[in-house]
Amino acid sequence: MEKITKTNPFASFVQMINVLPDDEACRKYLEQILWNGTPTCPHCGLVDKTAYVLKKPGQYKCRGCQKRFTVSIGTMFEGSHIGFKKWFIAIYIFSSHKKGISSHQLAKDLDITQKSAWFMLGRIRYAFKVKSFNKPMAGLIQCDETFIGGKNKNRHDDKKVHESQGRSVKDKTPVFGMVQNGNKVFTQVVPDTKAKTLKPIIKQMVAEGSIVVTDEWLGYNGVSKDFFHVALNHKGKEFVRGAFHTNGIENFWSHLKRGIYGIYHHASPKHLHRYCDEFSFRYNSRNANEVERFDVSLAQTNNFRLTYKQLIAN
Repeated sequence: MEKITKTNPFASFVQMINVLPDDEACRKYLEQILWNGTPTCPHCGLVDKTAYVLKKPGQYKCRGCQKRFTVSIGTMFEGSHIGFKKWFIAIYIFSSHKKGISSHQLAKDLDITQKSAWFMLGRIRYAFKVKSFNKPMAGLIQCDETFIGGKNKNRHDDKKVHESQGRSVKDKTPVFGMVQNGNKVFTQVVPDTKAKTLKPIIKQMVAEGSIVVTDEWLGYNGVSKDFFHVALNHKGKEFVRGAFHTNGIENFWSHLKRGIYGIYHHASPKHLHRYCDEFSFRYNSRNANEVERFDVSLAQTNNFRLTYKQLIAN
C-alpha cells in the first residue's frame, strides 16, 4: 500500500472519505493544494499570511484590496450550491475511472439531479483541458486522425445518411491527434482532414528536426518539407517500419471510442472537444496513481470558472 504522508494523507478512495469526511475538511484540503496553506487573494493576487480571517469559516478579507474572498472564487466550485465533499467524490471518481462516468450514474451516486451532474462533469472536463505545451512537441511524433459518430449501417432505413461512407463528415466529426514519444497526447477537433487543415497544426505543434510518423493519407502530403516524414502504407498492410509505427495514437483512439460509445453512448460535435480533453488528461497522467491524479485535478481547477451559460452556448 502507498505510504501516507502529510502531503499525501490518503492512498485510496475509501481513505479519502475517512480523511475528508465533510465539506470543512475538503475546504481546508483545497486551500492546501491551491494556496499551499497561505491565503491568496483571487482579486489582486496578494499572498498574505496575515489576511483577515472572518467569522464564517473559509472566508477571508484581503489587507491589500480590502475585498472578501474564499478559496472557491475563480475555480470550478465558485457559485456552486453543491458541497465540497460531493465535488471531491465526483472529481476522484471521474479522474480515476478509465472510461469516465455518465451524468446519470454520477447523479445517482451523489444524490443530485442529472442536470447538476452533467454541469459538474462539464466543469471538470474544462479543468482537464490540455494546456498549451511549454514548447513544441519534439522527438518521435505519431499523427493520426479518427472519426467520431455512429455507423450508417447500424441506423434504421429512415435515418440513414446519404453518401456517408468513408471519411464523410456529414454524420461524423473528425478529430486529429498527436502522441509525443509514446508519452503525451494532443487532440483537436477539426472540420476536415485535408492537408490545408492538418499541416498547419503539425507545423505549429511540432519542433523542427522531429520525426513525424503517419499513415498514407493524402492529408499528410508535403509534411516532409518541414520534418523527417515516415508514411506507413496501412492499406498495403505495412504497420511497422523498423522503430516507426502509429500504435500509440491508435491505442488512444481505442480508449476514446470505447469510452464514448460504451459509457456516454453519444457525444455531440458541440461538446466533443471536452470529451477529448477528458481522455487526453487521463492518458497523459496514466503513470500517476489515483491520488496524485486527484491532486493534479484539484490544482487545475484554479484561475478559471465555466458558467452554465458558457457551457451550453453555441
